[in-house]
Amino acid sequence: MKLSEMHASTHGVVKRLGRDDRFLSRVTSIGLTEGAEFQVIKNDKRMPVLLYVRETLLALNRKDCEKIEVEARA
Repeated sequence: MKLSEMHASTHGVVKRLGRDDRFLSRVTSIGLTEGAEFQVIKNDKRMPVLLYVRETLLALNRKDCEKIEVEARA
């Protein structure tokens, strides 16, 4: 599933990142890599998605979230 489809308070792991070099450089520099575990803090429509990953709170725009494939964890 896409990161933008996850609900608030759910946990997951990043399975695949988009293959655009510029995008990869940007998201990996802020700590979002394949295999990274995260928690969705907030996911409201038309607002950035807030994630807690690697002891950091990240805000990602919805367009970028469409390029990130994740797997939900219990």
